[in-house]
This record gives sequence, structure tokens and C-alpha cells, in this order.
Amino acid sequence: MRIGDALLRDLDRQLREAVRRENVDPQAETHRVRRLAQNLIAAHDERSLTGAVESIPDAAATLDELVSRVAGFGPLQPLLDDPEVEEIWINEPSRVFAARAGKHELTNVILDRETVDELVERMLKLSGRRIDLSTPFVDAMLPGGHRLHVVLNGISREFTAVNIRKFVLKAATLNDLVRLESLNAQAAAFLESSVVAGLNVLVAGATQAGKTTMLNCLAAAIPGGDRVISVEEVFELRFPHPDHVAMQTRQSGLEGTGEVTLRDLVRESLRMRPTRMIVGEVRSAECLDLLLALNSGLPGMATLHANSAREALVKMCTLPLLAGDNVSARFVVPTVASSLDLVVHLGVDRHGHRQVNEIVAVPGRVENDIVEIEPIFLRRAGELVRVGGMPPRVDAFERAGIDIARVLGMPS
Repeated sequence: MRIGDALLRDLDRQLREAVRRENVDPQAETHRVRRLAQNLIAAHDERSLTGAVESIPDAAATLDELVSRVAGFGPLQPLLDDPEVEEIWINEPSRVFAARAGKHELTNVILDRETVDELVERMLKLSGRRIDLSTPFVDAMLPGGHRLHVVLNGISREFTAVNIRKFVLKAATLNDLVRLESLNAQAAAFLESSVVAGLNVLVAGATQAGKTTMLNCLAAAIPGGDRVISVEEVFELRFPHPDHVAMQTRQSGLEGTGEVTLRDLVRESLRMRPTRMIVGEVRSAECLDLLLALNSGLPGMATLHANSAREALVKMCTLPLLAGDNVSARFVVPTVASSLDLVVHLGVDRHGHRQVNEIVAVPGRVENDIVEIEPIFLRRAGELVRVGGMPPRVDAFERAGIDIARVLGMPS
């Protein structure tokens, strides 16, 4: 039996008053909010014995509801707590969607405009970022590593649009991806060897194809003696490494100053003595700075939105042109060919299962302004199979003590 709305609102009001009175930070001190809620429910139960107030039919459920309202994210909290939910989005207050196993569904969560605005304000308060008429879009990180994206009402029609991409850790290593059948053991061994050898790897795919997860798994293979600098729009990368510095972008302040772009971070990272660089996602002119770093001999990895490995290379040849009129395709195309070594393209099948579709080598050749590729693994008839190509820079594998021919099942 569910508690009545009037009683729940009254308990909610009392709990908020207690939080203010005790000077509790609801988001930072959830345990104190829960304790206050427990005391409030216990006191209410004692009064209900006299008949002065109605009893609470399910104290445990009411406690969770109150804590979610005051210290959590209200009606969205059950979806955030559900380990099967990968992403949540609000198209309008009465249409809240959730994605599970790559497929989305309309939930039974019904909000109102005021609740959505309050939730957005509470989420952004935790991240230190803001949204207003001058900045109608925002990317932020929630507790637990969930990524928040908000589009303000006025840019989106009628209602503020909200996306929450949850941090659901299903794979931390390449072997975990093998267990999840995203790729086979031979391909995983090849990718791990390539990372150890210091090859430059570009991970490409569509939205929700698992690019960040793959990048995390690749980064987990970086030798512990390397110094890793990662740069992102918002913190999403999480991998174990003893010498890792993570940096994220920053919005401009109310005065219009203080912005830190991804391009700023890529350039700044070069001053921090990195032996490995990771760019969470290449979207714009920072692609030029990344290519210059890779071309100087600094091993690196990045992700990119693209429909295939070949299209990923075309995009890598296009994005640097956004850096200025003095950057030409005559310079960029051969730089891409000489800077990148591997492209790993990911996809999602019709059942919502994320998988590696192809792993191709970039041998460094350009023909008619097109960067050539050499497939190493391709997915055929649902299976990722070895197709005969070889990675570039075989000497890098030799220096790392890796017999790459044996890894790929070829005669040494």
C-alpha cells in the first residue's frame, strides 16, 4: 500500500526544514539526511499510535522516497539506482525514457515542468556548471560518474531536454570485452599488444556503441611505467594506472571569461611530460593539436563519431581544417596517414549488443588524397575474423618484446 500524497508532501516539508535547521548539505551528506528521515518517520509512527495522524503503511519505501526527494534526484532516482538502465532522457515532463541493453522504452515516470527545472538545478549545483540564456547547453558530471547533458527551454521546443548517460561499468579490461562477446580473444590480444607497443589507436563508432568503454579497456593495458595525461569534455574515463592525470574543460564565467577548451587542454598536456595522451572525444579543431602531438612521437588514443573506420579517417582529415584558414588538406591528409596506426570501429547489432566491427591498420600511404587502410579483423556473418592485414611499425612490437606474428597466428 502506498503512502498518501498529502502525507508524503507533509513529511517532505518537515524533512527539508530539518535539513536546513541542522545545516546539512543534502547531496554531500546523504547519510545524515537518511538519519533525519528515519527519526522523522519514527516520530510520526509514535504519534500515529494515538490516532492523531494517519499511519505510514510502508516505512522502508517511504524512507527511500523521502531521501530520493531531498538528497537524490526525486522520481529519477530509482532509474539511476537500477543497474540495468544505461541512459535516461526527458523529452518533456510526461515523457521520460530509459535505455536498457541498447534498447529504449517509455517509463511510467510522470514529472511536471517545475520538477524538471528543480532537478536540473540540483544536478548542476553538484557539478559547478551552469545553464542560462547565454549558455543554453551544458555538459556536466553527476555523482557516480553519470554524464548530464541539458538543452534549455527555448532552444528545445516548450520544455528543457535532459539526457543522463549513466556510468555502468560492465568492462574494465579487454578480457572483459571478450567475456561480453564484443570481440574475440585473438583480437583482444592484438589490441593489448598494440597498446603496450605504443601504437596510436583511434576508436570510432556511433553514439552508445561503447567507444568510451573500449577506450577505458585499452587504457587499462598501458604499462604502469608510463605517464598518462587524459583530456575530456567531462570526466568519463576511469582506468587503473599509477601515474595518470585527468583534465576536463570548463565553461566561461558570467563575465564571459575563464573558458578552458579541449584544444587548450591538449596543448597544456604536452607541458606535463606525458608519455601517453588520451583524448576522450575528438570533435573539432583540437584534432589538429592531437595529430601534431602524435606526429611528434607521443603515443595516444582518442574516440570519434563515425560510421566506419574509413569514414573515421576522412573525418580526422576534415576536423583539423576547422583550426584556421592556414591549415590545408595537403598538410592534414599525409599527417593523418603518418600519425595514426589503428582504427577500431564499433557498432550495435539489431539486438542492442555492442561489438567490434573492424580493426584496420593505417600503413601510412596516401593515394589520390585518400588515406589507405589495411583490414586486420572484420566482422563477417556475425563473427569477428582475422583477414590477413598486418599492423604498421612492427619494430615497435619488437622493441616491446612482442612477437606480433605469433599473436596474429602467423609464421614468425
